Parts: sequence; structure tokens; C-alpha cells
Amino acid sequence: MKKIVFLDEYSIAGRDLSSITSQGEYVAYENTAKADVVERLKDADIAITNKVLIDGEAMRQLPRLKLICVAATGMNNVDLETAKELGIEVKNAVGYSTTSVAETTLASALALARNIVYFNEYFHDGRYAKADRAFCYDRFTFEVRGKKWGIIGMGNIGREVARLASAFGCEVRYFSTSGVKREEAYEAMELRELLAWSDIVSVHSPLNERTRGLVGREELKAMKPSSIIINVARGGIIDEAALAEALDNGWVSAAALDVFSVEPLRESPLYDIKDKYRLLASPHNAWSAAEAIDRLIFCVAENIRLWLSKQ
Repeated sequence: MKKIVFLDEYSIAGRDLSSITSQGEYVAYENTAKADVVERLKDADIAITNKVLIDGEAMRQLPRLKLICVAATGMNNVDLETAKELGIEVKNAVGYSTTSVAETTLASALALARNIVYFNEYFHDGRYAKADRAFCYDRFTFEVRGKKWGIIGMGNIGREVARLASAFGCEVRYFSTSGVKREEAYEAMELRELLAWSDIVSVHSPLNERTRGLVGREELKAMKPSSIIINVARGGIIDEAALAEALDNGWVSAAALDVFSVEPLRESPLYDIKDKYRLLASPHNAWSAAEAIDRLIFCVAENIRLWLSKQ
């Protein structure tokens, strides 16, 4: 019986893991510090990780390890070159979070457009009860319908966002971060051109050498002062200090972030922006609807099952 070790089981939010645990000797840890990775995987045939780093140095100390299942789509927390060199298979989960992330993207755009957070607080902190008027016009709102929506990264999630945005009456265009020319239902534009054209911009690309720091100070200055930008992809694609500056100086109207350059984000100028309602932020949970987590577990279980069938 093969030993399966899950290094950060907390990331599955307590959902049913029986499809995984039934396939071998299963050991789980809530979370794992980098210093404990080797010790916890020393007898493992199969490792499961969501965010815990498994680097080449660790792999070289784990001769028994033959399969790494990344409980996510992105695999930047695994040294893929060393894994290939050592004959360790690395499998990720594809497509499980498409709907969840796309819905979060649309919800973020709607929340910012209608200033949902501000007006919710206006009700709950007692200001509405004390008001002498039925309506509150403290914050500007606008409709999403008819807006120009620019998508950075037209992969599975980008396409689903494009579909939802189109259904809401938006005109959609995109920028390909890979540079690969594909037949898409939407017009492609260069990045600066797209940013200047868009009323709403959303980011759906992986973090790599092409995309790290892709949207910086000059790119944000190229956007419309009335525009909003949303990043539900990876932290590091948008320069956070530049974004804080853009929000404070009115280069963009608002932003939504679900991902950050360091997670959790300890210190950042984003915490100090002048108007907190310009920034809608969440702790990297756009992907984590219950249905998406269950699909993720299914993907990991299938990756293990298929690997075991070849042994």
C-alpha cells in the first residue's frame, strides 16, 4: 500500500476526502513549514500540496517520492525541472475552479460598480436609520451593461469571464499573455491599447516571466480614470505599490484583488490607501466555492488512481 501525505489539508476546508484516503495509507497535516517538508515526506510515495513549496533540494532527499499532486492549477510551488530529472511525476488539477473564479470576477465588478460594500456599511453602522432621506448618493455607481471589458489572459477562466461579461451586455476584447495566436470569439489587442480601451479589466493569466509585473505604474496610468481593474489570477502580475498609487491619485477608479505578491499579505501600501472603498480585497478565496473544492478533490483522486494503475 502506497503512502499518501497531504502537506496542507486545511486548504480543502474540511470537505470529504474519502476518494483520496481510500487509495492508500493516508497522513495529513493542517499545514507544513518549509523546514518540515522533508521530514513529513520521508516515507511518502505520493505527496499532495496546495501551496507548500516542494523544491529540488527537498526532492533529492526523498528517494521514495514518485508522485506530487498539486491541489491547484498553478504548479509554481514545485520544482518541475528537478522532478523531471528525478523521475517524479507532477500532476495538477485543471478546470476545477473555472466557474468559481469567473463568478467571483463578475461579482467583484458588480460590487465595485454599485459600491455594494459602502452601502452595506451605511445600513449596518446606523447611518441609514438616522437619515432624513430615503436615498443615499454618497458614492457614484454605474451599470456594467454596455461597458468595455478587457481580459488579460484568454485561457479557460478568461473565456468564461468573457462569456459572462457578454451576457451582461459588455463588449469584450483581450490581450494574450502567451503571445500565441488562437481563433477566439473576441478581438485581440496589445496590452496598452487594451488598458486604454477598457472600462473594466480582469486578469486571468499564470504568473511567469512574461507576466510578472505586467501591469505597473505606466500601464495603470494608461487606463481611464473611471475604470476598474480586477486580479483573481496570481499576485505579482499587478504591481501592488503602483496600484495603491493609482487608487490614491485617481488613475483608476477602483480595484478588486483576491491574490497578492505575498500571502498572507503582511505589510503593503494597499492597507493605507486614502479611500478604502476603492479597493475590494479577499484572501485568495475566489476559487474556493464548495463545488469547486469537491471538483478539485476529484481531480487529485483521479491523478492518484491513474498513477497507481500504472504501478
